[in-house]
Amino acid sequence: MGVSHVVVIGESLAGSERAAALTRGTSGLSATAGVHPHEAREWSDAARDGVRALLAAPEMVAVGETGLDYHYMHSPRDMQRNAFEAQLELAADLDKPVIVHARDADADMAAMLKSLRPGSPVVVLHSFSSGDAVWDAGMAIDAYFSFSGMITFKSWGLTDRLSDCPTDRLLVETDSPYLAPVPHRGRRNEPGFVRDVAERAAALRGETLESLLQRTTANARRCFGARIDSLL
Repeated sequence: MGVSHVVVIGESLAGSERAAALTRGTSGLSATAGVHPHEAREWSDAARDGVRALLAAPEMVAVGETGLDYHYMHSPRDMQRNAFEAQLELAADLDKPVIVHARDADADMAAMLKSLRPGSPVVVLHSFSSGDAVWDAGMAIDAYFSFSGMITFKSWGLTDRLSDCPTDRLLVETDSPYLAPVPHRGRRNEPGFVRDVAERAAALRGETLESLLQRTTANARRCFGARIDSLL
């Protein structure tokens, strides 16, 4: 079993427009629209309206990537929080899931997640590597936990989070073009490499690859909708 559908992530208004253009009318491709915390300086009423307009297309399956990143601090914390809160509200208003980036911002991320009602909006904690506070907050709101190529690294230390993740909340991803899994370290990450992530996830969880692929595919469909059934 290989990759049959790709979700192209928008990280800025311009990037979301490119993702929308790439996927428009194309089977097997979907996209998201949103503003990443690195780009939170660009968030404005006009950006919100632009993201909302893009999300009206049938190919657009989620809001984001949005969230908080206090590691690089490309945008001030208050701007990140404002943009994140606004996109959470937009996702709830449009009844779409939201792809959430969290790095070195556990306290604020956990607090903002705790303010949400379970499933409103549906939250995907992507490339999950956060601490207990974010894990607990995500569990409380029935978030999806998506694991990337990091789980194949020698430095990965959150095996219990992967093994403890509820079966109906588990996703795997590439985070392309970054975080290429072993044995592809040092290369540009590609969607096809997600199989290596899935193989490692299955091994760490003590289940067969076929079982894990069936579960994560079903979870992706529940999260993103029937659009996921369109094939490359």
